[in-house]
Amino acid sequence: MAVTVIVGAQWGDEGKGKIVDLLSENVEIVARYQGGPNAGHTVVIEGKEMILHQVPSGILRPHTECIIGNGVVVDPKVLLEEIELIENKGINIGNRLLISERTHIITSYHRYLDQVKEEAEGERKIGTTGRGIGPAYVDKFDRRGVRFIDLLDHNNLKEILCRNIDENNKLLKARYNRKEIDCDAVVDELTKYGIIFKKYLTETSVYLNKAIKAGKEILLEGAQGSLLDVDFGTYPFVTSSSPIAGGACCGLGIGPRTINKVMGIVKAYTTRVGMGPFPTEFDKVFGDKVRTLGHEFGATTGRPRRCGWFDAVVVNHAVRVNGLTHFAITKLDVLDSLDELKICTGYKKGNEIIDYFPADLKTLQDIVPVYETHPGWKTSTAKMTEYKDLPDNAKKYLNRISELTGVDIEIVSVGPDRNQTIVM
Repeated sequence: MAVTVIVGAQWGDEGKGKIVDLLSENVEIVARYQGGPNAGHTVVIEGKEMILHQVPSGILRPHTECIIGNGVVVDPKVLLEEIELIENKGINIGNRLLISERTHIITSYHRYLDQVKEEAEGERKIGTTGRGIGPAYVDKFDRRGVRFIDLLDHNNLKEILCRNIDENNKLLKARYNRKEIDCDAVVDELTKYGIIFKKYLTETSVYLNKAIKAGKEILLEGAQGSLLDVDFGTYPFVTSSSPIAGGACCGLGIGPRTINKVMGIVKAYTTRVGMGPFPTEFDKVFGDKVRTLGHEFGATTGRPRRCGWFDAVVVNHAVRVNGLTHFAITKLDVLDSLDELKICTGYKKGNEIIDYFPADLKTLQDIVPVYETHPGWKTSTAKMTEYKDLPDNAKKYLNRISELTGVDIEIVSVGPDRNQTIVM
């Protein structure tokens, strides 16, 4: 029996979707534990791309059951569209998708509020996807959220929604001078979704713990990345939940002793989307070059990703807060044509060298990365399927990453397709 947590060890977009899909071949359950439709997990099978936002990536394996846990916030409109897309691709979901009754709902007014607030912030905006994730989590922790189980009780649903919408309408009118929300329309919409999704609902914590006791192979899938964690990320330029491994326990209702392995997904370089500090970011010209080589555009929003050198300080931060046991390194092939590569091994703050990721944003703006330079390999790795076939300089680069972080590399991805993978 093995319960493995899959986490992003940078700022998200590390390639978790591909790795979860790859590992799902040998597991029985994949469970998503946090985040919402702001995540975009891309899977490529025989050249055909599919982007999953809320359904766990394991759904593409016909034998795998998939769970959306209580720690996720779900937009039922987006989820329904995604289910239809998957089934139109010839993939039968059937009874393989389960949703926690406790999972909170992203409503149309959450999306509206997200966009209104972000627009009003101007230059101070966080850079959210505008999908309503933040406002949904705010309602959850303010103890006024709407859960899937609430969709099945029309009177209770209306009471919750109209109380919330009345408060938000006062805010929209007084502060933002924007159009008010129609409560009855939202109630009618969510009541219809309750009828549609009722067949998927169950107490997934009970189901998952029974599966663990039965010795089933299970993957726990996070969204975003460790540096976007609401506590340990570059606050306030973070997501509204905990993508780190600890989030899997409260996001699914399992105990920490049930977890056997924590795999960090790491790009062979670094990217992030949106605002916030990024110590190893390339200059514009070189950043544009690597962005083109790596097709670095957000799977959910299409926004261009900022690109930079591999940052061992960032990844060591992720190693510590997640307890990472193994790495999967992705996008090694993107570096194939570069003459030389750099790895950040520390930060220079005045005359001091620091080897940890600071909490203070001003410090992050002022620090200077300390780099070591490595020769490139100038050879395509895209068709290599065994580690021994990799160029010597590519092996040295990977070995150095492992040395600096103290974590063994188990998987190396050399392209977007499922088959472009080296398992160590």
